[in-house]
Amino acid sequence: MKTFPADPCVESLNPADAAFAVSSESSAARPRRLPGAGDCSEDAKHLRRQRLREAGYTLDQIAGEGAEIPASRLSGSIEGYIGFARIPLGVAGPLRIQGRCADGEFFVPLATSEGTLVASFQHAFNAMNRSGGARTLCSDARVGRAPCFEFADLSQAACFAAWLPAQRAELELVVASGSRYCRLVDMRCSVVGNIVYVAFEFATGDAAGQNMVTSAAQALCARLLENTPVQPRSWLVESVLSGDKRSSPIAFRSARGRNASAEIVLQSRQVRRYWRAEVPDMVRAWQQATAGAIQTGAVGLQGNVANAVAALFIACGQDVACIAEACTALTRVEATRDGDVYFSVTLPNLIVGTVGGGTFLPTAQECLGMLDCVGADKAGKLAEIIAAVALAGEIAIVGAMASGSFAAAHAAASDKARVRPVA
Repeated sequence: MKTFPADPCVESLNPADAAFAVSSESSAARPRRLPGAGDCSEDAKHLRRQRLREAGYTLDQIAGEGAEIPASRLSGSIEGYIGFARIPLGVAGPLRIQGRCADGEFFVPLATSEGTLVASFQHAFNAMNRSGGARTLCSDARVGRAPCFEFADLSQAACFAAWLPAQRAELELVVASGSRYCRLVDMRCSVVGNIVYVAFEFATGDAAGQNMVTSAAQALCARLLENTPVQPRSWLVESVLSGDKRSSPIAFRSARGRNASAEIVLQSRQVRRYWRAEVPDMVRAWQQATAGAIQTGAVGLQGNVANAVAALFIACGQDVACIAEACTALTRVEATRDGDVYFSVTLPNLIVGTVGGGTFLPTAQECLGMLDCVGADKAGKLAEIIAAVALAGEIAIVGAMASGSFAAAHAAASDKARVRPVA
C-alpha cells in the first residue's frame, strides 16, 4: 500500500498531533515526538525505542534483547520447530480513537516488509487526528461451525430438521459443560436434498475461538447422534458452510468473529493538506473503483484492508490465515453537506483474540501491550483498533488515487529497493 504522495507534507508526530496516553484514564507522561516514519537510521530506531519505553512500554523482545523463548513452550503451536521468521516491525501513531471498547490514543505496531506501508498509515493518522480521530464500534461477536448430516432420503432429512430446534436447550448445556468460555448463541439448519446443514454459532470470550468451536461442535454432534430419531449415513463436523478462512458474504448477515466498524468525517482542508486533492476527487476516485470492483465479482467492497489486517495480525499473534475472511469488508466514501468527506469501513469477519492462540508469544505480548490489549476483556478493543487502522489504509489509498500519486510512491519504493546494499 504505497499510498502517500511523492512529496507529502511529512510529519511523524507534530506538536498538534503528538498527544498520547496508554488509555483515556492514564495520567502517564506523554512521549516526545518520534523520528519521521521514513528515517531508517540506527539513531532513529534507538530514539523510537527510547521514547516508547519512556511511555511505559516493554520492547525487550521486539528489540531482540529479551530471553529466547524455550522450545518446550511452543509445543502445540508449531511442529518441526527450528526458529523464527524475522519480519521487520514498525510503529505508527498516535492514532486517536473514540469507541465503545477502544478510547484513547494509540501507537500501532505493524509487521511488514512492504516499503512505505507504515509511512502511509502515519500520513493518514496525522490527517485523521486533525479531524478529531476515528469513531469505532464492535457491534457483535460470534464464531461458527457448520456440521452436515447425510440421510438415506429426503423424508429422513426433513424429520431430523424438524426435531432439531427442540434440542436447543440441551445443546446449550452440552457446550457450557465443556468450556468455561464457549457458549452456544444460535443455531439454524437447512435441508438440501437428503443432507441437513446445521450452522452453530458460539460466543468465545476473548479468544479467537476456532479450535474452541470445533471442539464444541464435535460434542454437539456426538449428543445429536445419541438421541436423533433417524440415524444419518454419514456426517462432517465442518461442511465449509461456516466460511472459516474463506471470503464469503455470509458474515454480512451478522458477524463471524467480531463485527467492527470505524468512521470519520475528514475535513476538506486536511484532504488538501495531506493529499493535495479536493473532496470531489476522492469521491470520484472511489466511485470509479467501485465500478471496477463490481466487475471482478469481489465479495464486499474495499481498497486494501488486507494491508492493515496482515500487519497487525502478524505483530499481535493472530491467525494470519484469517485475513482471507477478514477482508470481506465494506468501505464507504461520501461527500458531506458541509463539503467534507465521510469515510467508513465495516469488517464483519474479524477473527481476533487477546488470549489463546499465538498471543502468548513474547513479541505478540509486547505488541498487544502497546495497544493495551493483553488478556481478558480486550478482544473487542483490539477489533476496534484494527478497524480504525483499516480505515486509515482506505483513506490513504483513496487519497493517493485522487491525487495521482499512487504510481509515484510505488516507483520511489522500487528505487530504494534497487539500491539496497547486499550484506
